[in-house]
Amino acid sequence: MTPAMILPGATLGVLGGGQLGRMFTQAALTMGYRVLVLDPDPDSPAGQIATEHIRADYGDPAALTRMGQECAAVTTEFENVHADSLRLLARHTVVRPSGDAVAIVQNRAREKTFLAEAGFPTVPFGLVPDVQALPDAAAHTGFPALLKVSRFGYDGKGQARVANLDEARAAFVAMGQEPCVLEAFLPLTAELSVVLGRDAAGHTACYPVAENRHHNGILDVSIVPARIAPAVAANARAMAIAIAEKLDYCGVMAVEFFLLEGKRLVVNEIAPRPHNSGHYTLDACLTSQFEQQVRALCGLPLGETRLFSPVVMVNLLGDIWRNGAPDWSVLLAHPNLKLHLYGKRQARPGRKMGHFNVVAPTLEAALATALAAREAIGVEGPPPEVREPAA
Repeated sequence: MTPAMILPGATLGVLGGGQLGRMFTQAALTMGYRVLVLDPDPDSPAGQIATEHIRADYGDPAALTRMGQECAAVTTEFENVHADSLRLLARHTVVRPSGDAVAIVQNRAREKTFLAEAGFPTVPFGLVPDVQALPDAAAHTGFPALLKVSRFGYDGKGQARVANLDEARAAFVAMGQEPCVLEAFLPLTAELSVVLGRDAAGHTACYPVAENRHHNGILDVSIVPARIAPAVAANARAMAIAIAEKLDYCGVMAVEFFLLEGKRLVVNEIAPRPHNSGHYTLDACLTSQFEQQVRALCGLPLGETRLFSPVVMVNLLGDIWRNGAPDWSVLLAHPNLKLHLYGKRQARPGRKMGHFNVVAPTLEAALATALAAREAIGVEGPPPEVREPAA
């Protein structure tokens, strides 16, 4: 029997009050839901606009019990919330995605093992539970390699490029001797991502593939549609759907891929939530990834994911707050540019403060405007190369 839909007027809960929680909250409020945010930060971006903000730790049993009793359904905006918190909530209310699915993808070692055992292609890797395991791990990867902590690493944090065993040992110690994964360092043609929604009945809706460019480990620019061959895009979407099915996932998730020479795709990692590279959906698709998150959570039919227009997304980090807030008129002078700021009180280098999307009739026009605006507002780092889409 199809589960009953949770309709507007109900209260939805979100664990985490960052920008992803804020944009989920905006989508839910627009659709007529009430939103309860649980986040310990009194100035959390989502808490600022939510119907109610519980200021407590994500593992606080009393706060979780209250959330479970007040909310018709609960989701999460980030993967580092304890899976046991989701399992506790599930005793009281609908929780999507499940704690079991999040437990796999929030830990790199479990995630890599899950992908390899399920037959999905990954870069060569080795598990490093302790320093003694490094030689065996390196036998699988060779050097150079990337050493990454299994938990709580994101946006380039908790990882180091290493050229030999001595550097790997030093990096492992510098990371607090936490369990790590050692990954082969491979030459890439492109970095890609697929955002999709999957409902409790197993229906999926995939967004167009994004081509991503990072700077200092943080997403800088997303170009949509990705400038890749149609067969590669179809393969990425099919693989993302297969991963969601294998996880029995319900909600919005993203799968990041590396495109290697010979048009070969390997899975980099999975995000059990909306994704930075999916922010283009706010202005270029009928259904944003955040409305899709609401729909999947509430058992509503998944929304249309068709791309209305080519689009380029540019991240805005705290680095550009050099002498106070940037001159937003530089961006708002472009009529086809949409600015999204996250309401964060304090700007810091590397902190995501906002983003903008540029839509245009052609990808070339969108990219040209986005790169000009990016330079004018003072975003650092080399721009992505301008090239023709792949046939």
